[in-house]
Amino acid sequence: MTLTHAHTNGAPVASSLPWLAEQVRAIDPDRQHRFEGYLSEILGSLGLDLNEPGTAETPRRFLQALIDATDGYEGDPKLMTVFPTECHGDASCELAQIVEGPIPFFALCEHHALPFFGTAYVGYVAHDQIIGISKLTRLVRVLTRRFGVQERMTHQIAESLSDLLHAHGVAVYMEADHLCTQMRGVRENNATTRTTAYRGVYERDPALRGEFFAVAGIGRGGR
Repeated sequence: MTLTHAHTNGAPVASSLPWLAEQVRAIDPDRQHRFEGYLSEILGSLGLDLNEPGTAETPRRFLQALIDATDGYEGDPKLMTVFPTECHGDASCELAQIVEGPIPFFALCEHHALPFFGTAYVGYVAHDQIIGISKLTRLVRVLTRRFGVQERMTHQIAESLSDLLHAHGVAVYMEADHLCTQMRGVRENNATTRTTAYRGVYERDPALRGEFFAVAGIGRGGR
């Protein structure tokens, strides 16, 4: 799939990232009613009394909450705009790092459909294009408001930013608490999962990775 949503001063910039594609998600009233019936049966069998005033609408609210929590699948056309940058370095237009974070995010684990949540830090060394600071937050949120795993999301953010900007390098750090390990299974109440992804100059330069962590205000092993 090839997308042409990104623009530089109004000109399209090709993107080959299917996870950034806009998708129209619509549940017609008949299907929604059927889904709510399934949820009523499931929640009722688990012990929820749906005959109380406060719970009668819980199946409908739960379905809507899932739709809202996964609206990242619908994409975000506002993040697909980049701008030319001014050169302050050598002929390659290489600039200093741009680092944004902490960016809060909430996602749903694709294995158990339970939430995991935390913060992300995104950095890049620009080439001849930059992206609005708020777009870095949009990028993180559009790729985390869906079902997935933290490791993959970390790399998707890095790949997406690299594809949009053709940057010299991209670094992404994410840390999150996973309710699938806290509410079930081993019940790890204090464990935090940390993941990183590097592209370009960050892969080759340990000092630059260290600077990314220092600028972001996080320790090499997490905060």
